[in-house]
Amino acid sequence: MIETVWPYAAVLLVSAGLFPSLEKRYGWRLFSVLPPIVLTYLFVTALAVAGLWRATPEIAAAQHSLTGQLLPALLFLLMVGCDLRAIVKLGPRMLAVFACAMLSILAAIVIAYLIFRNALPADGWKMLAALSATWTGGSANLVAVKQSIGLPDNLLPSVLLADAVCYSVWVIVLFSINRFAPAFNHWTGADARAPLPQVEPRTTGEAGPGSVLLWLGLALLVGNLSSWLAALLPVGGFLTTTAWTVLIATVVGLVLARTALAHSPVPAPLASAMLACLVAVLASQSNFQGLDTAPLFVVVGFTVLIVHVALLLLAAKLFRFDLHLCGISSLAQIGGMATAPVLAATYARALVPVAVLLAMLGLVLGTGIGLAMAGILSGMAPVASIAS
Repeated sequence: MIETVWPYAAVLLVSAGLFPSLEKRYGWRLFSVLPPIVLTYLFVTALAVAGLWRATPEIAAAQHSLTGQLLPALLFLLMVGCDLRAIVKLGPRMLAVFACAMLSILAAIVIAYLIFRNALPADGWKMLAALSATWTGGSANLVAVKQSIGLPDNLLPSVLLADAVCYSVWVIVLFSINRFAPAFNHWTGADARAPLPQVEPRTTGEAGPGSVLLWLGLALLVGNLSSWLAALLPVGGFLTTTAWTVLIATVVGLVLARTALAHSPVPAPLASAMLACLVAVLASQSNFQGLDTAPLFVVVGFTVLIVHVALLLLAAKLFRFDLHLCGISSLAQIGGMATAPVLAATYARALVPVAVLLAMLGLVLGTGIGLAMAGILSGMAPVASIAS
């Protein structure tokens, strides 16, 4: 049994890198159903339940420190790659489709919570707030909101599994409906021939070891600065010290995204590695207790998805949106950067940069949206749930 920090850290690093490496090397179909980030969480949780390490004061302190350090650094790195000017250049039509897709997801989450709130655990509203973060942004936003609102560790696996299962089904549907685009566009009266923006690649050069170390150090410095500033700000409601920390790190990243630093190839892969490590740390503190809520929460997830589709169809008819932009806008939020560009490529290669930018916009907004949804959903929770 592991009782000291360094063997524990070594196991976490190996676990964090295992499934992304297997996906890249073999591309098994398993990864289309359960993404590497979910498999990493379940694998490390299994190791924790099996008793590979013991929560000694030393390991517990390391877990707390790693979570506090990695989260703001991760969000900073993700934001550095976000080109807000290019997003604005998408134009009102594409941003309107994205906004309707986002609003339909959030409305669907509220409706699903009203339907299932009495059947969900007392912290069910926190689960749906976390889901809103990942279904408008991505896994990093989910983790940020989880930490900010105090979603119990034992409920996180249910959220991750519902996300993975519903997302997988939705991807299959979106890849299958391309042939219906002419009929759909005729039904909505859409003009799919509008010009698309030209987006130039931002990154240049190679990610050498010196650059990786510089960016790692910069990210950790920004994280520490964000924590220091957050401690000076007033707290109340869901604006906790952790919430202030992640919001400050996000803003700093967006500011630096306007500089020449944004052209570095380092932040994106470094952020992916940091996210895998952070998920492994969170999983190492949990167990399988929360999985008894997984079947119900998968049903909740599909309810959200069905209502989202219905509302988006209504918006498409009202505002004459075309099928391709509806599908890309939806998957840019529910699937994120990993799958939206792939879907766009199957529709039309000219849509690939649009998908990237829309997914990037979701990443920027995801944490704030999740925190706002936490406030809305908590106000709808049964009195007993709030008291707990």
